[in-house]
Amino acid sequence: MEYEKLIAPAAAAMRPSGIRKFFDLAAEMPECISLGVGEPDFKTPWAIREAGIDSLEHGRTRYTSNAGLKELRVEICRYLKRRFELDYDPLHEVLVTVGGSEAIDMCVRALVSPGDEVIIPEPCFVCYEPITTLSGGVPVHLPCRLEDEFRLNAEALRQAITPRTKLLILPFPNNPTGAVLEREDLEAIAEVLRGTNVIVLSDEIYSELTYGANRHISIASLPGMKERTVVVNGFSKSYAMTGWRLGYACGPAPIIQIMTKIHQSAIMSAPTTSQYAAIVALKECDKEIEQMRDEYNMRRRLVVKGFNDLGLTCFEPKGAFYAFPCIQSTGMTSQEFCTRLLEQKHVALVPGDAFGDSGEGYCRVSYAYSVEHLKEALKRIGEFLQEIGAPCAEQ
Repeated sequence: MEYEKLIAPAAAAMRPSGIRKFFDLAAEMPECISLGVGEPDFKTPWAIREAGIDSLEHGRTRYTSNAGLKELRVEICRYLKRRFELDYDPLHEVLVTVGGSEAIDMCVRALVSPGDEVIIPEPCFVCYEPITTLSGGVPVHLPCRLEDEFRLNAEALRQAITPRTKLLILPFPNNPTGAVLEREDLEAIAEVLRGTNVIVLSDEIYSELTYGANRHISIASLPGMKERTVVVNGFSKSYAMTGWRLGYACGPAPIIQIMTKIHQSAIMSAPTTSQYAAIVALKECDKEIEQMRDEYNMRRRLVVKGFNDLGLTCFEPKGAFYAFPCIQSTGMTSQEFCTRLLEQKHVALVPGDAFGDSGEGYCRVSYAYSVEHLKEALKRIGEFLQEIGAPCAEQ
């Protein structure tokens, strides 16, 4: 069989994840310290686990409705109203999905036709481009710069929009930079979009993980934006439920209806046990969110200071649980730096160019790890910089 002729060209052209590449290499080194994967190191709160166990003990193991348990959809709407001032109809404007990633996939598939342009601010998570190209869409990469604190510039967005633009992906709080959009940023973006036919896919999976006085604001809460926005969120990051694989999308009923139809054929329904557990998460676990956020905030300050002290300038992230230090002073590319660091010091970071060309010259560091883990990694990175003769800050 000539498989290379049988495989769909769009699928064959997909780039493998730059995140998983270094994770897989690190897995072969027992002594390796990996700061590569964006997964909370906390256990899922006990009340959530107990609810999942209870659902199994009571035999609640059948399919749910395609859109998800009605009780869960109601709680999602209550949560979004309580935390972010968003109003949705649980019967027609909410779809429960297999993680936030499926929600992104369903949204793109529902909206993007061959030739449609999808604006993707970068650096950004690795899934947006391949999902776009698999639907025949054309990714339009819009760099976010350090001088703008990696925020999306409204004027740059205006210039990127063409008659073929169908979708803007808004990935904030951002993976990998930790950048957030303030209200004035969102208002400027909303002003650019009003009067166009561009839909926003707002990936808000890190919405609970922001630091400082200002909480996350969803662009869907601004006047005139709810009807042109699909909000994607989930339980993986804020509730430490990565393995439960549960997310959701909220948006205009006509779009959610089509997304649900695709989900019905591709997936059927999200995991039943996870859905029952998520109901308890939304009802009872606000306190656990706050505790985890406080711990991440402490680690954030530790990591940012650590890299700056080593002479690797590090932008202060305002959200998520990633730092994005600049490694240009070493004279190496992102790939070279991370490969040599892994080989020589057994510390795994993710090269910045895994998140788009504008990530070159940086690397992503997840601080969803213990303080001991982070301190040892910083120590080894310092030794590595000395060994390669990189310019370092005075200690």
